[in-house]
Amino acid sequence: MSTTAWYVLHSKPHKEPSLNEYLQSLDIETYYPTLTVNPVNPRARKIRPYFPRYLFVNVDLDEVGISTLRWASGATGLVMFGGEPATVPDHVIREMKQRVAQIRAEEKQFLDGLQPGDPVRIVDGPFAGYEAIFDVRLSGNQRVQVLLDMLKRPIKVQVDARVIRKNEPRKY
Repeated sequence: MSTTAWYVLHSKPHKEPSLNEYLQSLDIETYYPTLTVNPVNPRARKIRPYFPRYLFVNVDLDEVGISTLRWASGATGLVMFGGEPATVPDHVIREMKQRVAQIRAEEKQFLDGLQPGDPVRIVDGPFAGYEAIFDVRLSGNQRVQVLLDMLKRPIKVQVDARVIRKNEPRKY
């Protein structure tokens, strides 16, 4: 009787994408959650793993064999506890998929189409109600820098990306 389970595979640094691709070429079901980021350095990676150096595989270990996973190009082996491969319950994988999808949707909702110079409104926090000019996304996509007009000069302020909304052009 064939029974599959989700396992955690540890990878070498920055080898998650190629390891994921390799395993999929072997018809092994994988889950490699990633997030899109806008790094400060334009040459830095734009897609980053949600769990750096880890990905999840759904396999029957009796059929595939631990050595196939341990010696896969870019892998360092399965996560083990007490000499036994650690399993991840299906509901945990489902919840992770939902959470990553939610994060992606929030990123899209808050920052999509926002360009430096766009007028924004701050809707929460100590600057709630202020209008500002969007300046730049900061590392990790969770914070942004805006320019507030205070004392007749622009002041750079860093805020959580979720508290800004793009101002719609006024219709006259």
